[in-house]
Amino acid sequence: MNSWKKLSSILTTAALLFGCLGTAAADPATNAGTAGTGTTTTPVSGKHITILHTNDTHAHVVANDKEMGFAKLAGIIDQYRAANPNTLLLDDGDTVHGTTFATLVNGESIVKVINKLRYDAMVPGNHEFNYGWKHLVELSKEILFPVLSANIKQTDGTRLFQPYTIKEVDGVKIGIIGLTTPETAYKTNPKNVEGIQFTDPASEAKAAVDEIRSKVDVVVALGHLGQDASSKDTSLKVVKEVPGIDIFIDGHSHTVLEKGLIGDNGTLIASAGEYTKYLGVVDLWVDGGKVVQKQAKLIDSTQAADVQPNAEIAALISSIQKDQEPILKEVVAQTSVNLEGAREKVRAGETNLGDLLTDAMRDVSGADVALTNGGGIRASIKAGTVTKGDIITVLPFGNQIVTLKVKGSDLQAALENGIAAYPEPSGGFPQVSGISFKIDTSAAKGSRVHSILIGGKALDPEATYTLATNDFTAVGGDQYTMFAKYPQAGMFGSLDEALIRYMQKAGSTSLQAQADSRIQEAKADGKAIVPATQTVPSAPAATPAPQQEKPQSDSTAAVKPAPAKSAPAKPKTAKPQQASAAAQAANSHVYVVKSGDTLYAISRKHGTTWQQLQQLNKLKNPHRIYPGQKLDLPA
Repeated sequence: MNSWKKLSSILTTAALLFGCLGTAAADPATNAGTAGTGTTTTPVSGKHITILHTNDTHAHVVANDKEMGFAKLAGIIDQYRAANPNTLLLDDGDTVHGTTFATLVNGESIVKVINKLRYDAMVPGNHEFNYGWKHLVELSKEILFPVLSANIKQTDGTRLFQPYTIKEVDGVKIGIIGLTTPETAYKTNPKNVEGIQFTDPASEAKAAVDEIRSKVDVVVALGHLGQDASSKDTSLKVVKEVPGIDIFIDGHSHTVLEKGLIGDNGTLIASAGEYTKYLGVVDLWVDGGKVVQKQAKLIDSTQAADVQPNAEIAALISSIQKDQEPILKEVVAQTSVNLEGAREKVRAGETNLGDLLTDAMRDVSGADVALTNGGGIRASIKAGTVTKGDIITVLPFGNQIVTLKVKGSDLQAALENGIAAYPEPSGGFPQVSGISFKIDTSAAKGSRVHSILIGGKALDPEATYTLATNDFTAVGGDQYTMFAKYPQAGMFGSLDEALIRYMQKAGSTSLQAQADSRIQEAKADGKAIVPATQTVPSAPAATPAPQQEKPQSDSTAAVKPAPAKSAPAKPKTAKPQQASAAAQAANSHVYVVKSGDTLYAISRKHGTTWQQLQQLNKLKNPHRIYPGQKLDLPA
């Protein structure tokens, strides 16, 4: 049995390296026409060195769909190291922040994992500064390999990190230079970088290349710069302005370069996407102190399907998660009211939790307007003690708050997009702060939003407003495509962190029992105004488990509220709709509303539509139904 296991492992390694993952080790000239420096088809002489690289993993340590996770990456890395001892492992930044696995302990958990993976060097990206630059310096002292950046300096001109390192691999000297995007100055909270500055990457790279070129055989730039058209300092700009860089490992823009990209001065640029979806591989051959061949490729979850995760890394991640369980139970705030976050509430109307979250976004960013998609809110919060786990259950995705400078006309287009399905639930329904508007459901889609006020004044389509949103909608998620053209003006940490701080700042007694009518349903002529809000249901329910990341059903999210003004306090205070003759004749054609019900949910359960139920029961507002109310169902 042991012999068979050993043979199986050897065959898997061979398949990984020579089969689906490319032919570099067997015939390095095969891909020369796409990402190599030559076109010869004959075998290349010289020493073969492999550089494995990751970027923009954002603490996605656990496997999830196409995200391989760090244990799987480690399994692939193990096989490459076994096949070629001349292998380096580099990380291009945005590593220690992004999910609660990291943020619960300010990045210390990620340091443990990457130390175990035995990286050879890394560069800090902008998100490494999300805990503040002084904390990053402290983290770097715990990292067992060099943290590099040539262009981060304190106000006195001294560098925060060493600019480069030189690694000797089988007699080949490789110089690795770190470069960090100057956008960090505003793509983390500005308070996180007070007292430091980000100098010109091209100038610093040129100085470093001039210093080490004569001392090394290979120059690698490890640059968290990216290739976004909106960015001033990019990898493309650096390789154009700085001769002498053989390989540029890129990050920041989450670019996927399947076979690399040959830039100016013959530099091979490689980038491995995001979130552990890929492991980057650069193969190069060095002969006589010169790089004679180089090529790049990516490994994804499909290609590595048969690779077993590294058991030691998997155990470490599990152990850290177990250690974090007490942190999830940590009390972070109190609330005197129930905060409504049930799936079919936040996706079909304004809720008090949506108001609170967007208020927190606007508070931390100083923006004119805040907007987040209702689909990103995943649970309710019961009145009483609020734990960190409760907040993470509400906001499990680690989304970051970003600001954009947006024209008023695009804000209006965004609102039209968000309420296009209203009153049916939609993940894109906008929860907002700093802005109010009305919806005319009788108008054509695309022309339903009116009476938009920002700061109490009518929206100016030609004016520019600062919008705080999340990094999902900012790039066009939930069809907010009008935002995608705008570069980020600032970054302000994660949604869960902002919500915790704001709840602590606001205090329990200031929280609203109901949404405050920022969104109303009204015809454009001003008649029949009703709040487009979702009232808090009246029946209590258990708080979801902290690790829950799936949409919550109405039954699990319903909680006991404070008395609501916009709905009857007791069933007897409002008259049920008159039952139809058919319903009177057959009890099965009458439905009694339960706590947490919505007209949409009832319609789905009984094979009809909410519009039919509204018409049959002569409901003026389809959102205003209450426990004990009898509704006629179509025969």
